[in-house]
Amino acid sequence: MRVTINGEPRDLAASTVLALLEELGLNPAAIVVERNGEIVDRAAYQETALEEGDVLELVRLVGGG
Repeated sequence: MRVTINGEPRDLAASTVLALLEELGLNPAAIVVERNGEIVDRAAYQETALEEGDVLELVRLVGGG
């Protein structure tokens, strides 16, 4: 399926937000996902289905001091 991630069109095999993060090698605990303008609750990553044409923003949380 084709989606846009951080402004770049990509073809994916993943069907859920969690599967997408795993496919990209990202730690779900350290990523905030916005899907079509709405933040996806981290607890819902496994059940949130991706659809053709979705627009996703992935933001990595970075701690510092």
